[in-house]
Amino acid sequence: MSQPSPLLILSSRYQDALQLAVEIHRHQSRKDTGIPYTAHLLNVSGLVLAHGGNEDEAIAALLHDSLEDHPDKITAADIELRFGSQVLQHVLDCTDTPLDYRGGPKPCWKDRKQQHIESIIKIAQRSHRILIADKLDNVRSTLTDYKSLGETVWSRFRAPRHEQLWYQQSLLQAFRVAGIQTPLFRTYEEAVHELLALCAAKQDVA
Repeated sequence: MSQPSPLLILSSRYQDALQLAVEIHRHQSRKDTGIPYTAHLLNVSGLVLAHGGNEDEAIAALLHDSLEDHPDKITAADIELRFGSQVLQHVLDCTDTPLDYRGGPKPCWKDRKQQHIESIIKIAQRSHRILIADKLDNVRSTLTDYKSLGETVWSRFRAPRHEQLWYQQSLLQAFRVAGIQTPLFRTYEEAVHELLALCAAKQDVA
C-alpha cells in the first residue's frame, strides 16, 4: 500500500490572499448570474490543491484574474511584494491582458485569446495546474448553464458560440502540444468534449 502524501499546511499567506481576492472581486459575479465571483476563485484554488499544487500555486489561483479584471485595485508589483515573485509569475501566466493594461475597454477578445493560446505552449509546464483548473471550472459552469438554458447561454459571453467553441478546442490542442497529460487535464478534456457533443446534438436537432 502506498503511503499518503504529507499534509500541506496552508500558512497565513494563503489566508491573506483569500481575504485580498474577496475584497478585489467583492462586487463581481459570474457572467450574468447572482453567484459571487469568489466561488470561481475558490473552485480553482481547490482544484489546484487537490491535484498536488503547492501554496504558491494555490495563492496564485485565488489571484489569477486580479490583474485582468481589476488592475485599478492591484498591480503586479503589489502581488510580488505581498506574495513573492513565484506567485506573480503564475498570475502573469494566467493573465490574457497586456502587461500595461490599467483598466477600461480590453483589447479585442479574439486577439487576446489567440495570444493566450500561443503563450500556453511556452509556459504551461510551470503553471499548468492553475491554467487547467481555471479552464475546467469555466467549462463546468458553461456546461451546467447550457444544460438548463440552452443556446441563450452564449449571450453572456463577449464572443459568439462558434468562437467560444474554437477557443476551447484551441486550448486543448495547446496543452497537448505543451506535453500536459495529467489527470486534471484529462478531466478538462472530457468536459470540453461533453460540451462539444451537446452543442453538436442541439445543432442537429435544430
